Amino acid sequence: MIRGLGIVGNCATMALLDRGSVEWLCWPRPDSSFVFGPLLDRERGGAFVVESLGDAHVTAEYVENTNVLRTVFTVDDGSFELLDFAPRFMQYDRAFKPAMLVRIIRPLSGEPQARIRCRPVYDYGAVEARSWRASNHIEYTGLPAPVRLTTNVPLSYVEDERPFLVERVHHLVVTWGEPLEAGLEETAERFLERTVDYWRRWVKQTRVPRDYQREVIRSALVLKLHQYEDTGALLAAATTSIPEHPGSGRTWDYRYCWLRDAYFTLNALGRLGHADEMERFLVYLRNLAEQGAGVLQPAYTISGGERADERIVDWLEGFRGDGPVRVGNQAFEHLQNDVYGEMILAVSRLLIDTRFAGEVAPRSAIALVGGLLGQIEARLEDPDAGPWELRGTRKLHSFTLLAHWAGARRAAEIGEALGQPELMARGSQVQARAASLLWERCWNEELGAFTQAAGESQLDAVMLLAVQLGLLEPDDPRADRHVNAIKAGLRIDGGLLRRYVTPDDFGRPVAAFTVCSFWLAEALALVGRQDAARELLEMLLSLDNGLGLFAEDILPDTREQAGNFPQTYSHVGLINSAFRLSRNWE
Repeated sequence: MIRGLGIVGNCATMALLDRGSVEWLCWPRPDSSFVFGPLLDRERGGAFVVESLGDAHVTAEYVENTNVLRTVFTVDDGSFELLDFAPRFMQYDRAFKPAMLVRIIRPLSGEPQARIRCRPVYDYGAVEARSWRASNHIEYTGLPAPVRLTTNVPLSYVEDERPFLVERVHHLVVTWGEPLEAGLEETAERFLERTVDYWRRWVKQTRVPRDYQREVIRSALVLKLHQYEDTGALLAAATTSIPEHPGSGRTWDYRYCWLRDAYFTLNALGRLGHADEMERFLVYLRNLAEQGAGVLQPAYTISGGERADERIVDWLEGFRGDGPVRVGNQAFEHLQNDVYGEMILAVSRLLIDTRFAGEVAPRSAIALVGGLLGQIEARLEDPDAGPWELRGTRKLHSFTLLAHWAGARRAAEIGEALGQPELMARGSQVQARAASLLWERCWNEELGAFTQAAGESQLDAVMLLAVQLGLLEPDDPRADRHVNAIKAGLRIDGGLLRRYVTPDDFGRPVAAFTVCSFWLAEALALVGRQDAARELLEMLLSLDNGLGLFAEDILPDTREQAGNFPQTYSHVGLINSAFRLSRNWE
């Protein structure tokens, strides 16, 4: 279940947990094989479970303003709590973020019993670990690196999966590669204290709107966890292969970085006031822009790699038995021409945001932006797979032209800021050509909206961004018509929005795409319909998974979360719309 599923992490490791079970943990990187992955297969996914004996009432919540998850088990015999976290704090002027998950069991009342099951696997469940027992730990071997469980729970109870009384505090520390070589109890408690302190200090440095503060803070914490700090890349989601809706076959691996999301993610980080995270991501993006002779892909690995070949892991049953399970993503091979405009929008922060002054030499900046603009010039009217990565179709997508328009406009602004009239003129010329194509070939006067592709009549929620990006000025009557047309044409009962409704490679989409509904709230606000925008936003916020987290999709019939989880883009949409709709502090 996605409802009640929590995430913990430290910007190197992410784990998903539910009712004491580690449902998902990949090592050594978030895009590696899982070590614990019952989320995708209860039999072959391994296990690391702390559970109560007998029927229990289980509740979960985050320790306030942290990424530490607290789960409470209440049974007839008493109750105990479980604290889960991945250590993160500053040490020797650097972030300490080991490949480690710490679990602390504390008695609360009575004499409850607990049981522990620990069965690591690898290669997506194809390899089961062997184990041997030392004096205070169990070592699991046969994996690319040793996994060690260090604990003060009697090892016999762990090996035999035997219940024990929770009469005192018990600590469990599981590590990949480098073991814990320090006192268990003192280290676990100190790591907890310092990790809580780190996250609360980080939250205090976060800019928040006057309204929707708790939701924005949780989304900011999610965004932070999805930044792989080693390179600065931002993952689209922690998981692979959770279907967009049951039986759809739409099961994708989202543990990579999509350029499509970059500009809006940077906007969210900017609104939150986290310049360090922005800079790390910008450096990652600039490295991508400099490689490959100026040709960009839609997606890259978190280390900047250009390949993640898609394959089906046919021995795993899939989420709730709903496969297939995919590793890798065919999107790496797609042609998506919108990436060039999006890259200009993103890296422009390094060039015209004075906080990053001196990061890029003017000559390099002109060459970088000029090269990206050149790609737009060469591809302006070329059909592509579009922002939703249609697998069997190429069209002249309206959103690609919108990205061309926005990127060219920003290139002209960069040329002006750097005193480069040639770049300014080129950008303005391409901007005008893209605008002409949009209005002449993609605007449907009968519908009163930009359509999904040139010469076609189907609508696409991504074109709401024509208002956010400024192609449609808020006081232009066409902006209100455009927003209304998309709302009417793609709306599901209750206000949720699909991406589009026409059949694609996998049939007709069913689920509402979460970020599209946040885009609609923001677009409604921009065209002056504040009350409708707030009503929609507050309805969306009520649909979180119980812990303030959002997946990629929402199922229209049940309002359950669906798709990969947590979805960075969904939380970016929440942050941006919350800032747009909040009352001013003044």
